Amino acid sequence: MAEILVYVDHVDGAVRKPTLELLTLARRLGDPVAVALGNGAADTAPVLAEHGAVKVLTADAPEFAEYLVVPKVDALQAAYESVSAGGSLAAVLVPSSAEAKEIAARLAVRIGSGVITDAVDLEAGAEGPVATQSVFAASFTTKSRVSKGTPVITVKPNSAPVELAPAAGTVEALSVSFGPLATGTKVTSRTPRESTGRPELTEAAIVVSGGRGVNGAENFAIIEALADSLGAAVGASRAAVDAGWYPHANQVGQTGKSVSPQLYIASGISGAIQHRAGMQTSKTIVAINKDAEAPIFELVDYGVVGDLFDVVPQLTEEVKTRKG
Repeated sequence: MAEILVYVDHVDGAVRKPTLELLTLARRLGDPVAVALGNGAADTAPVLAEHGAVKVLTADAPEFAEYLVVPKVDALQAAYESVSAGGSLAAVLVPSSAEAKEIAARLAVRIGSGVITDAVDLEAGAEGPVATQSVFAASFTTKSRVSKGTPVITVKPNSAPVELAPAAGTVEALSVSFGPLATGTKVTSRTPRESTGRPELTEAAIVVSGGRGVNGAENFAIIEALADSLGAAVGASRAAVDAGWYPHANQVGQTGKSVSPQLYIASGISGAIQHRAGMQTSKTIVAINKDAEAPIFELVDYGVVGDLFDVVPQLTEEVKTRKG
């Protein structure tokens, strides 16, 4: 059976959910071979094996932490060369984070292959993996495949369920030779992001976002209250971020983060194409806006025409009542 390389996104050995989703998709195409790099790489093996990895290639070196992107590209290329030497490598799957997409693009250039980004589904095809993408503010769904080389595909979070599928998970050390560009950009400092206790925006199953209609930073408290009642992440439109009402790290949209949760609640957001580009693949979309003609209503599954200052608090209380 063909092998599928899966790039592992982890923090000191704690595997993040998008990687487990990739393993689900990889099993549709072949036997998953996970590639874990950096501090704690070997610690990822038990979890990866539980979710279908037949083999786990690990490497740790100071370069992965001290320099940006390129050392990881060198390592993923080494894994590609090692697995493809056997002639059975069918694809390389990578999470659709900002860093991972850069890694995928650089790898594709190096190995002379095509790359597909932000896939929302994968299936096996007669001529290679077929990727589904949602494009142009969800106006079209496309299916495509790479026609040259080994496909390199990045997949959006929440595109597949996390499924247990115990496999061997044999751990093998990956030999990596770093190229001259690996030390070109050095990390000089790091500042931990202050934890809110809420899920990571791009990985959350539920996202509650506020826009221009929130009308002030102090009013984001009602958006946060609804999010907390649902165990959700908090997002914001570009207009709200540009006004200084919420941090840029929470911006959803073309110039912010792309999300694909099971449920997306847009409060006081008009639905400009810039915002829609970042949340169009959400499974269920609910909009709350007092303007019945707002463009966001063209995209939603459920729409509430009303003042968010009346609707959102009532919704929060109803959620709490049903949970309590």
